[in-house]
Amino acid sequence: MQNWTSLIPFFAAVIAIAVSGAVFMPGPWYKALDKPSWTPPDWLFGPAWTLLYIAIAVAGWLVWREDGFRLPLFIWAANLVFNGAWSWLMFGRHRIGLALVDAILMLVTIVAFIAVAWPVSETAALLFIPYLAWVLFATALNWSIFARNRGAAQYGAG
Repeated sequence: MQNWTSLIPFFAAVIAIAVSGAVFMPGPWYKALDKPSWTPPDWLFGPAWTLLYIAIAVAGWLVWREDGFRLPLFIWAANLVFNGAWSWLMFGRHRIGLALVDAILMLVTIVAFIAVAWPVSETAALLFIPYLAWVLFATALNWSIFARNRGAAQYGAG
Protein backbone atom coordinates (compact mmCIF):
# COMPACT_ATOMS: atom_id res chain seq x y z
CA MET A 1 0.00 0.00 0.00
CA GLN A 2 1.39 3.37 -1.00
CA ASN A 3 1.37 6.12 1.60
CA TRP A 4 -1.03 9.07 1.64
CA THR A 5 1.45 11.36 -0.12
CA SER A 6 0.76 9.41 -3.31
CA LEU A 7 -2.70 11.03 -3.22
CA ILE A 8 -1.15 14.46 -3.93
CA PRO A 9 -0.94 14.08 -7.75
CA PHE A 10 -4.62 13.10 -7.86
CA PHE A 11 -5.63 16.17 -5.88
CA ALA A 12 -3.34 18.26 -8.08
CA ALA A 13 -5.11 16.96 -11.19
CA VAL A 14 -8.58 17.81 -9.92
CA ILE A 15 -7.40 21.17 -8.58
CA ALA A 16 -6.05 21.97 -12.06
CA ILE A 17 -9.45 21.10 -13.54
CA ALA A 18 -11.25 23.13 -10.87
CA VAL A 19 -9.02 26.14 -11.51
CA SER A 20 -9.49 25.87 -15.27
CA GLY A 21 -13.25 25.76 -14.67
CA ALA A 22 -13.07 28.76 -12.35
CA VAL A 23 -11.44 30.79 -15.12
CA PHE A 24 -14.69 30.49 -17.09
CA MET A 25 -17.36 31.53 -14.63
CA PRO A 26 -20.97 32.35 -15.45
CA GLY A 27 -21.24 36.00 -16.33
CA PRO A 28 -23.82 38.38 -17.75
CA TRP A 29 -24.27 36.17 -20.83
CA TYR A 30 -25.30 33.18 -18.71
CA LYS A 31 -27.43 35.26 -16.36
CA ALA A 32 -29.38 36.59 -19.37
CA LEU A 33 -30.25 33.12 -20.67
CA ASP A 34 -33.70 31.64 -20.18
CA LYS A 35 -33.22 28.95 -17.52
CA PRO A 36 -35.70 26.55 -15.90
CA SER A 37 -37.12 27.26 -12.45
CA TRP A 38 -35.18 24.28 -11.07
CA THR A 39 -31.80 25.88 -11.83
CA PRO A 40 -29.77 25.74 -8.60
CA PRO A 41 -28.57 28.99 -7.04
CA ASP A 42 -25.06 30.03 -8.05
CA TRP A 43 -23.72 29.64 -4.50
CA LEU A 44 -24.42 25.87 -4.57
CA PHE A 45 -21.93 25.05 -7.32
CA GLY A 46 -18.74 25.79 -5.37
CA PRO A 47 -19.50 23.56 -2.37
CA ALA A 48 -20.98 20.80 -4.56
CA TRP A 49 -17.97 20.69 -6.87
CA THR A 50 -15.54 20.84 -3.96
CA LEU A 51 -17.02 17.68 -2.48
CA LEU A 52 -17.23 16.01 -5.88
CA TYR A 53 -13.62 16.85 -6.74
CA ILE A 54 -12.46 15.35 -3.44
CA ALA A 55 -14.36 12.14 -4.26
CA ILE A 56 -13.00 12.12 -7.83
CA ALA A 57 -9.41 12.49 -6.61
CA VAL A 58 -9.76 9.75 -4.01
CA ALA A 59 -11.44 7.42 -6.53
CA GLY A 60 -8.61 7.89 -9.00
CA TRP A 61 -6.04 7.30 -6.29
CA LEU A 62 -7.77 4.13 -5.10
CA VAL A 63 -7.81 2.53 -8.55
CA TRP A 64 -4.22 3.59 -9.20
CA ARG A 65 -3.15 2.14 -5.86
CA GLU A 66 -4.73 -1.22 -6.69
CA ASP A 67 -4.24 -1.40 -10.45
CA GLY A 68 -1.73 1.21 -11.59
CA PHE A 69 -2.26 3.22 -14.75
CA ARG A 70 -4.58 0.86 -16.57
CA LEU A 71 -8.03 1.19 -18.15
CA PRO A 72 -9.91 2.54 -15.10
CA LEU A 73 -7.37 5.32 -14.59
CA PHE A 74 -7.28 6.11 -18.31
CA ILE A 75 -11.07 6.56 -18.23
CA TRP A 76 -10.74 8.63 -15.04
CA ALA A 77 -8.25 10.93 -16.80
CA ALA A 78 -10.42 11.19 -19.92
CA ASN A 79 -13.32 12.19 -17.73
CA LEU A 80 -11.25 14.99 -16.20
CA VAL A 81 -10.54 16.31 -19.69
CA PHE A 82 -14.27 16.41 -20.48
CA ASN A 83 -14.95 17.93 -17.07
CA GLY A 84 -12.46 20.72 -17.69
CA ALA A 85 -13.75 21.35 -21.21
CA TRP A 86 -17.35 21.91 -20.13
CA SER A 87 -16.85 25.30 -18.43
CA TRP A 88 -14.74 26.52 -21.33
CA LEU A 89 -17.39 25.48 -23.86
CA MET A 90 -20.36 26.79 -21.88
CA PHE A 91 -19.06 29.94 -20.24
CA GLY A 92 -15.93 30.70 -22.21
CA ARG A 93 -17.20 30.04 -25.73
CA HIS A 94 -20.97 30.30 -25.10
CA ARG A 95 -21.48 27.04 -26.97
CA ILE A 96 -24.45 25.52 -25.17
CA GLY A 97 -24.86 22.69 -27.68
CA LEU A 98 -21.21 21.66 -27.60
CA ALA A 99 -21.27 21.87 -23.80
CA LEU A 100 -24.22 19.47 -23.91
CA VAL A 101 -22.25 17.02 -26.06
CA ASP A 102 -19.36 17.35 -23.61
CA ALA A 103 -21.70 16.69 -20.67
CA ILE A 104 -22.91 13.51 -22.38
CA LEU A 105 -19.28 12.43 -22.85
CA MET A 106 -18.74 13.11 -19.15
CA LEU A 107 -21.68 10.84 -18.36
CA VAL A 108 -20.32 8.11 -20.62
CA THR A 109 -16.91 8.23 -18.94
CA ILE A 110 -18.42 8.34 -15.46
CA VAL A 111 -20.50 5.23 -16.14
CA ALA A 112 -17.52 3.55 -17.82
CA PHE A 113 -15.30 4.37 -14.84
CA ILE A 114 -17.83 2.93 -12.40
CA ALA A 115 -18.08 -0.25 -14.47
CA VAL A 116 -14.34 -0.85 -14.90
CA ALA A 117 -13.36 0.39 -11.44
CA TRP A 118 -15.84 -1.83 -9.59
CA PRO A 119 -13.73 -5.02 -9.83
CA VAL A 120 -10.61 -3.04 -8.84
CA SER A 121 -12.06 -0.94 -6.00
CA GLU A 122 -15.73 -0.93 -5.10
CA THR A 123 -15.08 2.14 -2.97
CA ALA A 124 -13.70 4.05 -5.96
CA ALA A 125 -16.72 3.09 -8.04
CA LEU A 126 -19.10 4.13 -5.26
CA LEU A 127 -17.34 7.48 -4.89
CA PHE A 128 -18.41 8.23 -8.47
CA ILE A 129 -22.14 7.70 -7.75
CA PRO A 130 -22.74 11.25 -6.40
CA TYR A 131 -20.73 12.59 -9.35
CA LEU A 132 -22.96 10.61 -11.72
CA ALA A 133 -26.08 12.01 -10.04
CA TRP A 134 -24.78 15.59 -10.21
CA VAL A 135 -23.71 15.32 -13.85
CA LEU A 136 -27.05 13.72 -14.80
CA PHE A 137 -28.77 16.72 -13.24
CA ALA A 138 -26.31 19.16 -14.86
CA THR A 139 -26.81 17.52 -18.25
CA ALA A 140 -30.59 17.86 -17.92
CA LEU A 141 -30.09 21.51 -16.98
CA ASN A 142 -27.71 22.02 -19.93
CA TRP A 143 -30.28 20.43 -22.27
CA SER A 144 -33.08 22.62 -20.89
CA ILE A 145 -31.00 25.77 -21.33
CA PHE A 146 -30.09 24.65 -24.85
CA ALA A 147 -33.76 24.02 -25.73
CA ARG A 148 -34.96 27.29 -24.20
CA ASN A 149 -32.34 29.41 -25.93
CA ARG A 150 -32.27 27.98 -29.46
CA GLY A 151 -31.08 30.63 -31.83
CA ALA A 152 -29.73 32.81 -29.05
CA ALA A 153 -26.25 31.61 -28.30
CA GLN A 154 -25.96 27.85 -28.50
CA TYR A 155 -23.85 28.13 -31.64
CA GLY A 156 -21.50 30.71 -30.23
CA ALA A 157 -23.47 33.75 -31.34
CA GLY A 158 -23.69 35.17 -27.81
